[in-house]
Amino acid sequence: MNSARRAFLACVSAAIMTALAVSGCTAAVEHSGSPADAIPGAPVLNVNFADPDVVQVDGTYFAYATNDNNRNVQVASSANLLDWEVLPDALPKLPSWIIPGKTWAPEVTRLSDDSFVMYFTATNFAPTLQCIGVATASDPAGPFTVQGDAMIICPEDEGGAIDASTVVIDDVLYLVWKNDGNCCELDTWIQAATLSPDGLSVTGDPIMLLMQTEDWEGSLIEAPTVITRGSGLVMLYSANSYGDARYAVGAASAASIDGPWTKEIGPILSTDSSGGLYRGPGGQDLVMDVDGQDYLVFHAWDKDYTYRALHVAEVDWGADIPRIVIPNEAIQR
Repeated sequence: MNSARRAFLACVSAAIMTALAVSGCTAAVEHSGSPADAIPGAPVLNVNFADPDVVQVDGTYFAYATNDNNRNVQVASSANLLDWEVLPDALPKLPSWIIPGKTWAPEVTRLSDDSFVMYFTATNFAPTLQCIGVATASDPAGPFTVQGDAMIICPEDEGGAIDASTVVIDDVLYLVWKNDGNCCELDTWIQAATLSPDGLSVTGDPIMLLMQTEDWEGSLIEAPTVITRGSGLVMLYSANSYGDARYAVGAASAASIDGPWTKEIGPILSTDSSGGLYRGPGGQDLVMDVDGQDYLVFHAWDKDYTYRALHVAEVDWGADIPRIVIPNEAIQR
């Protein structure tokens, strides 16, 4: 296909998806083949679906996202990472010690007994801060049930905690998160601690991994995703103001969880580096398909910055850092 025709089709696709969003339709845009066939810059789920986390269970992908559409935790399923069906609320009930309306950045992990544990950010009543709670389910689609009678991570002197994720290192399950220091003019540290085998409690002291240090990161880093790669670790994270084009994805690497961590120079995915294809990309996760190909799953703003849709892009592991490949003809000029 020549570049002019590809650009024309991309414009038509974007116009169709914008019309669907305005109409309130929640159906996925139809695709065929592998996710590598997706049109660069076009969302695979054109609804407000921020901070995505994806789990593959027996050939089906489940994507979870920040509250919207009268759901505390959104969830959608797909057989191919392209065609998504929006499902009922994955976390339909919140306990009395949570202030409803701000259930963000869910992370779902499958445990060895085939049960599922969700870590979510919500606003605590006392202290009134964003903190991390935990819920469980027997089905990846939910419903998940909140466990315990308090948040499992809620450091009041650090501004609270948000954006939980997990990683298994040497058969040990770790929780990774960010203290919400930008709420209170504090530093934002990506931290990690060991979890109990059932995933319901933190068993170790926090390890400080990374904080904001680079100009492009602004006043914060957040949304950590730690990946085991060879004999070491790679961390993807988001930085800067989530509400505009400055939001971007960075990367760092280390030999072990306690570091030292070395950041890549500049973001690995940003509005500028994508030529405007992805506006304020972030909230990323990495998922492997059934053929062993890795894909970056992330949100990005629509052209008017009114909602953040779901995107999937193929990853190339150059120099052991995952980067998405954007065809030159796809970049907006």
